[in-house]
Amino acid sequence: DLLLSNSCIPFLGSTEGLDFRTLLLDEERGWLLVGTKDHIFLLNLVDVNKNVKKIYWPAAKEKVELCKLAGKDAQTECANFIRVLQPYNRTHVYVCGTGAFHPLCGYIELG
Repeated sequence: DLLLSNSCIPFLGSTEGLDFRTLLLDEERGWLLVGTKDHIFLLNLVDVNKNVKKIYWPAAKEKVELCKLAGKDAQTECANFIRVLQPYNRTHVYVCGTGAFHPLCGYIELG
């Protein structure tokens, strides 16, 4: 119904079937940061398909292999699922992911 009434703009940048879990909204600057499986997207609030920025941040291959050896599912558990998106200051966001059961964190510069 929303599509038929032109009441929404679907996000077309995710044809990989990504698992959207973590969101950080900044209305002042007009963007939405989205954490998914192995990816972080920076979307424009006016048009989510315009100037999409995407960071590919997978778990290390060694960690994925260890995860699989431990009996975990390669598709649904052995990846870097982004779980934390936290503003750090005006120019950076603190980000953490599961890292295939070996958590890792870092900073994203938004400039």
